[in-house]
Amino acid sequence: MSKDSLTIETVSPEETERLGRAIAALMPRGVVALRGDLASGKTCFVRGMAQHLGAPLAVHSPTFTLINEYGNERKLYHFDLYRLRGPYDVEDLGSTELFEADALCAVEWAERAEGLLPDTRVDISFQHAGDDRRRITITNHGLLDPGWPNAFG
Repeated sequence: MSKDSLTIETVSPEETERLGRAIAALMPRGVVALRGDLASGKTCFVRGMAQHLGAPLAVHSPTFTLINEYGNERKLYHFDLYRLRGPYDVEDLGSTELFEADALCAVEWAERAEGLLPDTRVDISFQHAGDDRRRITITNHGLLDPGWPNAFG
């Protein structure tokens, strides 16, 4: 399995959304595992992914519903596992089959689904870098084409 990483720093929520749109454009389907502290840009990134699929701008973190669905022809399932304790809670949702669906799955707080996520995926970690700046590390675990970093200059 191919694994490579790229770190990008965004300076605004709009740039973080653009990065989300760019990643969604590279992925016909698959799981994007999102990790980072509260307010580190995860939902903003997913908003960009949803925009790429033609969803409205009103993307929000599905903390209480746990999963939101966006998109028209292509689907994006947006998971927020913040309120769950771990993999057993995620399994109890009965929605892990969506990880294998012909769709994009963005999983916030992905560490709570450890062991349930497919090996072939994209991991993205978000770190605060001051003000609206975010340091975002994208790690490909065999899902993206080998030349994927070239899409970011």
